Amino acid sequence: MPWGSWINEFPTGFFLVVHIAAFALGAGFAWLAFKRELGMLGAAFSLFGAAELVYMTYHLDWSVFLFAHTIAEVLDLTAFVLVFAAAVYSAVRRPALNTVAANRS
Repeated sequence: MPWGSWINEFPTGFFLVVHIAAFALGAGFAWLAFKRELGMLGAAFSLFGAAELVYMTYHLDWSVFLFAHTIAEVLDLTAFVLVFAAAVYSAVRRPALNTVAANRS
């Protein structure tokens, strides 16, 4: 028996609650990001929320595990890339400090 098979003893409702909570967090952060006009970050959290919905399709027996897991992982990976792209973009678009003028005084 593979390690971790004990997790199969949990009821389906447990996994749905976990994914619904994660979806709610993703949707909430997406809403806050879009409200603050942080579109790239909002898109990343939206993709995370979509991934949680895809994960739920397996627990609801609407899809097979490998299909749901593969689609959700692609969405999560894209969200991960967008979070870092948003961080780099926010750092790059800031005006540079005028260190030369600050050092003269």
